[in-house]
Amino acid sequence: MAEAFDPKPILAGLPNLPGVYRMLGEAGAVLYVGKAKDLKKRVSSYFQKSDLSPRIRHMVARIRDIQTTVTRTEAEALLLENNLIKGLTPKYNILFRDDKSYPYLLLSGHEYPRLGFFRGTPDKRHRVFGPFPNSLAVRESIQILQKVFRLRTCEDTVFANRSRPCLLHQIKRCSAPCVGLVSAEDYARDAENAALFLDGKDNEVVAQLTARMEAAAEDLRFEEAALFRDQIQALSQVRARQFVESRSSQDVDVIAAVMKGGVACVYLTMVRGGRSLGGRAFFPSHAEDADLPALLEAFIGQHYVGHPVPATLILECEVAGLADWLSEQAGRRVQIVTHPQEERRIWLEMAHKNAELALATREGLRENQSNRLAALNEALGEDGIARIECFDVSHTMGEATVVSCVVFDNGAMQSSEYRRYNVANPRPGDDYAALREAISRRYGKLAEGEGKLPDLLLIDGGKGQLHVAVDVLSELGLGDLPMVGVAKGVERKAGMEQLFLPGEVEPLRLPPDHPGLHLIQQVRDEAHRFAITGHRARRGKARTQSSLEDIAGVGAKRRQKLLQAFGGLRGVVDAGVEELARVDGISHDLAEKIYRELH
Repeated sequence: MAEAFDPKPILAGLPNLPGVYRMLGEAGAVLYVGKAKDLKKRVSSYFQKSDLSPRIRHMVARIRDIQTTVTRTEAEALLLENNLIKGLTPKYNILFRDDKSYPYLLLSGHEYPRLGFFRGTPDKRHRVFGPFPNSLAVRESIQILQKVFRLRTCEDTVFANRSRPCLLHQIKRCSAPCVGLVSAEDYARDAENAALFLDGKDNEVVAQLTARMEAAAEDLRFEEAALFRDQIQALSQVRARQFVESRSSQDVDVIAAVMKGGVACVYLTMVRGGRSLGGRAFFPSHAEDADLPALLEAFIGQHYVGHPVPATLILECEVAGLADWLSEQAGRRVQIVTHPQEERRIWLEMAHKNAELALATREGLRENQSNRLAALNEALGEDGIARIECFDVSHTMGEATVVSCVVFDNGAMQSSEYRRYNVANPRPGDDYAALREAISRRYGKLAEGEGKLPDLLLIDGGKGQLHVAVDVLSELGLGDLPMVGVAKGVERKAGMEQLFLPGEVEPLRLPPDHPGLHLIQQVRDEAHRFAITGHRARRGKARTQSSLEDIAGVGAKRRQKLLQAFGGLRGVVDAGVEELARVDGISHDLAEKIYRELH
């Protein structure tokens, strides 16, 4: 039994200075990371208070050591704290998943600017607008700008090689600068108006379009005037549909949080240029007994490390020390509003309502999945199935075989745990051999004590595939693992699946409306989707390489130039000799040779 931890020697040596502390458990495992304005007072409070929450009380009982780092300011401590939390993911901290960087809308710096979707660090020549809460919001904005301002969205390689207008021009979503159907001056004006619109300066855009429409009408250029009229009408419809309108063009983030039954949801609404870009729900872990200030502090601290900070944050309650830290992060003053009035109060109420709806939806899905899981346990005569893994094999006549493994756990699909296995099968089309290799690779390490074993293994296939899984796992000493082979049945229709169990002659057939069968179908279908997307990518890469690699005189650099110029192999195949010859490094004779080889 481990010796009781005595904190007194450590507490006695702590300074009355700001800093970060780390609570360590057995073998130096980091249990908790926190920040303090006064390290001595804050760390001592863990061992003096009797009203600690159950989560923190549980953590304190496991402390074996305490480490501290002194900082110059509390704001600096907050930054260090959240960097450590992101890197160490301590067991007892409230943790928000660190998703991909937020998407932006890009307006390129070309002579004819291009609209595009963007993540990461942009080139200084380009202008970016955002961030947007999700990719859907970016794509919707691009569609609006295409409809109103008719800007191009095609890649530079496609733009440079067009000989006639594309479909987007025909449906009035692009003014076709690629073939000179719009002057550089008019296109530049449209691009600038799009930028003004994205900056929330709608009135300026409408005023400019109105002036141009009236000027065109006075000069009897009625078709041109009608075009401006249509743009004004489209812009008016967009403004009428806006979710939030503001008298201010300031950038604001509105953050609301809801807790129910030990589950928390934080909802972030982004308002840019007085216009809502939509919102996004976040569900933290380890937040069972957190209060609202702690939840908001954890979210803001972790979210804005590495993310742009707007001029104003609207919150539901006071969170001490955040304004200085956010201002330091942004390099300018950031205002925190906790008692908003008028339109800002409405924004906060809407964010709170969205948090409630997101939490209710999530809990409804979890309850539904819980019922499905219980029904599956009952149908299979088990009582401990919670984690399910499923395998599926995908190939085309034995080409580019890929085996997928997907994971269902904690009431949901766990995409971060999915794996694909590229199989170099000596016998093309041998699904059994491919499955054997993938299962051996997946569970070989588990048999040695690494990783996590599923409670149920699903195999997409019939008796033959199931026997392969049984044989492999028996060889690995995991033969007791529950397994099910999922066959589509004679009619190969959803709801008619046959479930083959090890040692059972007759398959188990569940009713089409059985909740347990619905869960099996969900996991099986996800395994199939994941396998076939991996297979198509592998097959496409192999075919692209082989068809150009077989042509003498076309090396790696020329292949790359060809694929870039025409947007892929399909474009190269569709190109004529003259178009091929226009690519840098491709002579007319070589272009004829390439054309002959590909046709």
